[in-house]
Amino acid sequence: MTGPNDLGELKRHVLVHARGQKLDPARYRAILRRIEHDEDGPGSWVAEWSRAARDLEERGRLLDACRHYAMARFPFVNGDARREAHERCVAVFDRWRRDVPGIERLDLDLPGGRVRCWAAGLAPGRPLMLIMGGIVTVKEQWAPMLARGERLGLAGVVLELPGVGENTLPYDSGSPRMLSALLDALADRADVDRTYALAMSFAGHLALRCATEDPRIRGVATTGAPVSGFFTDTAWQRDAVPRVTTDTLAHLVGTKPADVYDEIRDWALTGEALASLDIPVHYAASLRDEIIPPGETAHLRRHLRSFHLMENDDVHGSPRHAAEVGLWTLLAILRMADAPRVPRALLTSAFLAARARRRLLGPAR
Repeated sequence: MTGPNDLGELKRHVLVHARGQKLDPARYRAILRRIEHDEDGPGSWVAEWSRAARDLEERGRLLDACRHYAMARFPFVNGDARREAHERCVAVFDRWRRDVPGIERLDLDLPGGRVRCWAAGLAPGRPLMLIMGGIVTVKEQWAPMLARGERLGLAGVVLELPGVGENTLPYDSGSPRMLSALLDALADRADVDRTYALAMSFAGHLALRCATEDPRIRGVATTGAPVSGFFTDTAWQRDAVPRVTTDTLAHLVGTKPADVYDEIRDWALTGEALASLDIPVHYAASLRDEIIPPGETAHLRRHLRSFHLMENDDVHGSPRHAAEVGLWTLLAILRMADAPRVPRALLTSAFLAARARRRLLGPAR
């Protein structure tokens, strides 16, 4: 097991995921108060989240239990306790989805390793929606979205970044090829020439990198994605990026935290690469993002041909605007994919209602 994480950082940065997963605020705040350390045993990060998850599982609240197990393994598996929490997360989600028509397990052997996914609505002729979280989230956090798949008129596949969860591929400079290989594998099960990526944070960066080489990706919607400066600005890396982000990247890349930014410096997307894209890119940015440098959106605006920006006065991932951002990014996918009008109209109404509620009551706390 690697050393413990910074507990203060864990408690701050897990909030965006707790709110995005619609965890009960009173419950998760009580859990966070009980957590005293990130070692083994009672009072630890893994133990307290797992205890809450087991209670929910025993009461038959499987999806809530899955979400709490996902919090227990956050930010990455660094020992037996988090490994067990991740295994329980996957197993409990599998139990839950068996009562949800249409969600299937999809295991793909791609060059470099196996990628385990959840999928729904796969059918020839349907546009494909890829859903990916960032470096600290597993696919089970996003897979419940697949329950809407039939109504959206899209084929959907939820997967993880290389090295995260059950994705056994390495996270390296060749990682964008994973998406191209996945599209090759699904060519007879969806219209992969019309692929749209709903990709959060570092997954958004991966999708953009792939899109510069693979024209089958016809649009990207992302939140808080690193683009250029994150990879090249040494002062930002040293003074601003939280330790939990650096440690997680180092774990995935397979190097020491002190060396990880040298390893990924050439992952930056140049202006020339972005200018080559003829696809729409929708980007939700946080004005007080502590992970993504503020110049990233200017870089995108300067070079992309079709750029749509939502800005929130919030920290990374916009946890106080989670509902609004989630609706905005999903609606962007539906518009890009020319999805059926009824679900688009319903999502538009829900988004406008969420935005009006925020303006009236203020962001969620």
